[in-house]
Amino acid sequence: MRARAEELRRLLNRAAHAYYVLDAPELEDAVYDRLYRELEQLERLQPGLISPDSPTQRVGGAPAEGFQSVRHRIGLLSLDNAFSTEELEAWYGRLLKVLDRPGPSGDDLPALPMVGELKIDGNALALSYERGLLVRAATRGDGESGEEITANVRTIQSVPLRLLLENPPPWVEVRGEALIPDHTFAAINAERAERGEALFANPRNACAGTLRQLDPAVVAARRLDFFAYTLHLPDAWTPASGAADPARPLSQWQSLQWLAAAGFRVNPNAALCPDLAAVEAFFAAWEHKRRQLPYATDGVVVKLDDLRLQADAGFTQKAPRWAIALKYAAEEAPSRLLRLVAQVGRTGVITPVAEFEPVGLAGTSVSRATLHNADRLAELDLHAGDTIVVRKAGEIIPEVVRVLAELRPPGAAPLQLPSSCPECGSELVREEGEAATRCVNSSCPAILRGTLRHWVSKGAMDVDGLGAKLVEQLVDRGLVRSIADLYRLDAALLASLERMGEKSAANLVDALEASKQQAWHRQLHGLGIHHVGAVNAKVLAKGFPSAAELYAAAQQTPERLTALHGIGSEIAQSLQQWFATPSNQGLLDQLKQLGFSMAAGEGELAASANSSAEATGIDGREVLAGRTFVLTGTLPSLSRSQAQALIEAAGGKVTGSVSKKTSYLVAGEEAGSKLAKAESLGVPVLDEAELRALLASGP
Repeated sequence: MRARAEELRRLLNRAAHAYYVLDAPELEDAVYDRLYRELEQLERLQPGLISPDSPTQRVGGAPAEGFQSVRHRIGLLSLDNAFSTEELEAWYGRLLKVLDRPGPSGDDLPALPMVGELKIDGNALALSYERGLLVRAATRGDGESGEEITANVRTIQSVPLRLLLENPPPWVEVRGEALIPDHTFAAINAERAERGEALFANPRNACAGTLRQLDPAVVAARRLDFFAYTLHLPDAWTPASGAADPARPLSQWQSLQWLAAAGFRVNPNAALCPDLAAVEAFFAAWEHKRRQLPYATDGVVVKLDDLRLQADAGFTQKAPRWAIALKYAAEEAPSRLLRLVAQVGRTGVITPVAEFEPVGLAGTSVSRATLHNADRLAELDLHAGDTIVVRKAGEIIPEVVRVLAELRPPGAAPLQLPSSCPECGSELVREEGEAATRCVNSSCPAILRGTLRHWVSKGAMDVDGLGAKLVEQLVDRGLVRSIADLYRLDAALLASLERMGEKSAANLVDALEASKQQAWHRQLHGLGIHHVGAVNAKVLAKGFPSAAELYAAAQQTPERLTALHGIGSEIAQSLQQWFATPSNQGLLDQLKQLGFSMAAGEGELAASANSSAEATGIDGREVLAGRTFVLTGTLPSLSRSQAQALIEAAGGKVTGSVSKKTSYLVAGEEAGSKLAKAESLGVPVLDEAELRALLASGP
């Protein structure tokens, strides 16, 4: 019985791969169904025969209660964008400079092979395989962590549950794009229309919503697809000798071939381009051909082909230097302006918004677009009833491109921002040299709503159950007048509000209470101080582990603030102004009385002290400044990310490949080819103990 079950799994998985990935069916539907039912019966009779790669396990189990946040083994960075071939050429010039390959003045730039891939308009996924089996799938999230949606991704037929390799690596990380094809999207919307349900705006939004469904059966019914485009393998891994598995890829082009051989669906419209001219030709050729594809695309992704050169090029803070997204020009459409409204943000900034007759752009209906500020409004010279031209910036954000003044109605009045706040009536202020117009009334309901939404957001206090609609109710009814008032609400009062039951109210009170234990840097970020985002809050919280210390520095020694990496005079001035405001001082006092520490806990202090002491050495210097490190193999007690953090905190730089410019190779077990290359180039090799000693004493 076990042998038959294994044979059926093999036949069915091969047939599914042929049908969903290769578009070359091997079995008739009736035959596939008969074999599938036979396997189901065997597994029902003997549950011990069920395996994770069985096709019967693509949909199964009860709906999830929610999604857990998981940290990516390898981060998912965004790509920088280019919107013209001139910007592409500028990127290429910067890449050559980073690689130390500038061409002679006046001559053509040196040619580097690149890969052109269509930019699929879907949702990025990170797939983790161990010993060939899919063990985890996650959304991109913030690039470092995402939501674990393995059960949902297992329903995507073009995602292999087991890699088609004889001897798979111990782990494989695959990146790709989940999508809903156009014809499937149309069918889904037709079904929803028949049931009287709201229609999805476009395939990308439908895909994003589908991936976050709590019931995998719903995901399976939506029939998502997946294209793989990036591969990460262990440093020291090479295929077993004698196996039919593909060789370890040395380039992006070979990576795509490796992914296809392992069982993934790879977009067939990629091209290996020998030089920049070939990339530009590829981009031009697909500008119109892409309209004939059965899925949405909005540009071309250009990647340096050689993986070693990719490692040499490295990354900026948010994107790889060796890749760029070259976007097609956004579709434009005319429309008639209906009205100009002014929105008030959480910092009091007034944003003019144009409302116009709905137009279809990039698969969605658009009827609103921000005009940013008074300067942009004046630049457009907008009048009542104007005909405007609208597009989607990056095919995502609606914007007004220009006004067709020749179609302006006779006697139309020019439009400008109001002189008083539309929410509270206070006089608006525009500081000299600033683009923003602001309401400076801290009691303004709009500012309060924005402040509360920011405080409870995922990046700050992460309070579940307190959405925008509930915040609006609390403010409009006068139940909450500050952040502190949130913590004075009781379950009985909350349960009396619209769309709130007793259980939801009790859960919200518990979530608010739990938020008092959030880390100090989250509390600081949640206060919404101008220019203090999540990253700066972490830097400030590490340098000043309590609100009292930060207050003292802001008021008395601002130079201590600007001494921190990334903290400039503008941020220091913003902190000084915030702490000098009596209402803000009162808020801090109230939060402390309600149980907030407004300071780093013991665990935070210990972690900060350990990393700082180890990173900066015995005398506080950045002991590794100007030195470049490469990490390889498995260290005894440090993960690679921990080792990298220590090196970078001490002023060092971590790259992915060994060269003559490498200062040190830090090697653990199974170091592999990087160790051999370092030895051949005479690069000093450190183990973990020697790295720690270097951090402690300096070079």
